[in-house]
Amino acid sequence: MKLLLNDLFLMDEPESYIERIQRLASQNRELKEQLDEMVKRFNNLDEVNQHFQSSLVKYSSEDEANAKDKRRASRRIKTVSILFVSINGFDQLYKMEDQVYLVDQLDELIMDLEDIAFEYNVVRLKSYGDNMIFAAGLQGENRTNPIDMIRVAIEMQAAAAAKKTPDGRQFWNLKIGIHTGPVVATPGNNNSTDYNFSGDSINFACRVGEAAPLNSIIVTGMTSELIKEFFKIRELGSLPVKYKGSLNIYGVDGLLPELMDLSSSLLPNHNFRVKYLTLKFMDIQEELLDYLEQKLPRNLYYHNIKHTIDVTTEVELIGWAEGVSDEEILLLKLAALFHDAGHTISYKDHEYYSTVMAREKLAAYDFTQEQIDTVCRLIMATKMPPNPQDILEQIMCDSDLDYLGRTDFIPVSNSLYMELQERNMIGTWQEWNELQLRFITNHQYYTNTAIQLREVNKQQQIERLEQLIKESVPQF
Repeated sequence: MKLLLNDLFLMDEPESYIERIQRLASQNRELKEQLDEMVKRFNNLDEVNQHFQSSLVKYSSEDEANAKDKRRASRRIKTVSILFVSINGFDQLYKMEDQVYLVDQLDELIMDLEDIAFEYNVVRLKSYGDNMIFAAGLQGENRTNPIDMIRVAIEMQAAAAAKKTPDGRQFWNLKIGIHTGPVVATPGNNNSTDYNFSGDSINFACRVGEAAPLNSIIVTGMTSELIKEFFKIRELGSLPVKYKGSLNIYGVDGLLPELMDLSSSLLPNHNFRVKYLTLKFMDIQEELLDYLEQKLPRNLYYHNIKHTIDVTTEVELIGWAEGVSDEEILLLKLAALFHDAGHTISYKDHEYYSTVMAREKLAAYDFTQEQIDTVCRLIMATKMPPNPQDILEQIMCDSDLDYLGRTDFIPVSNSLYMELQERNMIGTWQEWNELQLRFITNHQYYTNTAIQLREVNKQQQIERLEQLIKESVPQF
């Protein structure tokens, strides 16, 4: 087409109209022949392509189906911490006299690194050369895996520093990079428990680790945000990442002083543990509330998730006002979270079954036996009639019966009546109001906070109940 336009506007050698038409007609025939040839070739290629496609379907349909199944079975894990560690020293090994000794020492160091990871439930994803990649958080979503991974990194650096040459020098040096983010888990070829992991998070950790100075721990901005309340962080700058812009990177210099054990800067103290377990509480709460939503009977109109959340919130508010410690607040919240979970097993003696569930779950989250015993004692304190023996049990009892002094007492009380009525545990509405009046009249709040917040309104609820009973009594 370009050639024809050029010819039409050619001004160098004028030609007659007839000559121009003849020339253009001749060129048009040539173009048509070329087009016919191209169509013929296209048809031939299309036949070959169809043959290949049918062969592909015939011989690899099973592989394609397997690939689709794997894609469907893939799952995205939102928060995984990836650690890249590179062991450096081989470039200097040829200069050393005790090469065999140092190579044996390297084997010991690799085993030490794997043992440290195992202790923190961290999984090794792959190894290549003198580099290893580990992951924390693959077994389930949790908020503490970035902190676990930093502790792994600190202990790995300490393990490398402990490997000395005969003259007392450190020969094997580690470069460690950590990034926290999502990964995709795809089933492998062997079995359903064999997964391949992929995603930018792995690439980011490798890039940061490769750029890290010797004997250092470098983390990205995401990891830094998740660990800054536990470890000393210093900003280093940014690192370019292909197609992703740049990553802000930070150096980790160990535990914060207030969370450090006096005997060793590598060991966390009791404050660290309480702060760490408070993060664990959020994971436990999310898991247990999901469980209760699925397993609690639908006709629990009072002892439902809303009541559990109300009590959990209230123990924290009263606990802070009463001045109890951070650890005691944590144990109160755990007790409140579990105190009615036993309803998933039995309505009667649900407090006991709640303690059974709490013991099993909290042991899996590394709470001490003493802490677990305290939680179970607080759960049993909610058993009627209340008889609290210390300030923590008082907070628990006041929080559990907080509704007695709230403005929504009547609707909450009505929901409890419906729950009991469906279980044939209560009589008429009149009998219920009379029972409630006796109960609330004899009830007392124990903590100064609950007395100040709820006692006045509780007296108003007593008056409302008396009026309801009076109105329902037949007049003669």
